[in-house]
Amino acid sequence: MHFFVMLKTLFKNFFSKPATVKFPFEPREYPEGSRGQVVIDTSTCIFCGLCQRKCPTAAITVVRAEKRWSIKRMQCISCGACVDACPKDSLKLDTKYYTPDVIKTEDTYNA
Repeated sequence: MHFFVMLKTLFKNFFSKPATVKFPFEPREYPEGSRGQVVIDTSTCIFCGLCQRKCPTAAITVVRAEKRWSIKRMQCISCGACVDACPKDSLKLDTKYYTPDVIKTEDTYNA
């Protein structure tokens, strides 16, 4: 009897579309609202340093005198605390992710 139940499931799965996508060949589309990487718009940033103070992992460094903003991507946990603290809405959480790497890099943006 179990054979017929298994045969029914086999035919159902054989003629249906697969639930997964082939990752390297088809890029994954992330749903709206997913937390990816922190993106900055330096044209609106006033380099106040609130994002640096609110970051729980100390991944963000702001040098106001030099108008330099930098982030350590491997240290950032994409919590969104810096985005919420920004008074000018210069920071956004994008749905794009950085690929993992063995070298810890720091992205620096200058105004």
